[in-house]
Amino acid sequence: MPNDLEVVPLHLLVTVQRNGGLLLGAFDGSDLVGFIFGFPGFTEGGRAKHCSHMMGVAPGYQSAGIGYRLKLAQRDFALAQGAELVTWTYDPLESRNAYLNIHKLGAVSRTYIRDYYGPLTDGLSAGLPSDRLEVDWWIASGCTGQRQSRAPGEPHADCAFQVNETGRTATGLLTPGALRLDAKAPLLQVEIPVDYQSIKATDPDLALAWRHATREIFESYFARGYSVVAFHSRPLEEVRSSFYILQAD
Repeated sequence: MPNDLEVVPLHLLVTVQRNGGLLLGAFDGSDLVGFIFGFPGFTEGGRAKHCSHMMGVAPGYQSAGIGYRLKLAQRDFALAQGAELVTWTYDPLESRNAYLNIHKLGAVSRTYIRDYYGPLTDGLSAGLPSDRLEVDWWIASGCTGQRQSRAPGEPHADCAFQVNETGRTATGLLTPGALRLDAKAPLLQVEIPVDYQSIKATDPDLALAWRHATREIFESYFARGYSVVAFHSRPLEEVRSSFYILQAD
């Protein structure tokens, strides 16, 4: 067994599910192609919530809506238990995850955590700090899970001030440039790579540079009262681009 393979023991999964937690699988016939795992918890202020710990979809089944359907099932489960909030963390440089979490589900974030899991040992993440965004998903909200079409009043990138310059390498990889950390616009825009996994696989130094740049942006603007409220991925000058939208409270 590889040393970097992390396994949740079966006895723990069974115990959590028998005591208010959720372990749900998505199947193609008899093949498990996706799963989600979470359990009840509390905020620092003592408010009940559901903590979504893990979710995964097999590579051949990604971008087919399975993760979205698993999250909606988790929402229904948490609502039935009386919770109004679901929280989880994810890598803010993963555009695919940001699109699901922020754009489709309507989660928001104002919490950036440095090196959340400590050093990771898998091949693509080795040497990279495991920084994470913590998101709040207010599942009792009427707009939750209804972001496939932009709702009236949802912040849009066309109205936002971009706080990071970007460029491209000779091979087309997106590079971080100068940062503007003193902007005061109501809406701010942060560009990130569309495919961070490719950058990690081909240019670890560039991947680390992106980690440090986005860490500085999110920490600076969260400290000034901004929150992540939207995410957009769209063609721009014949190249797909991904952007977070931050809004001043």
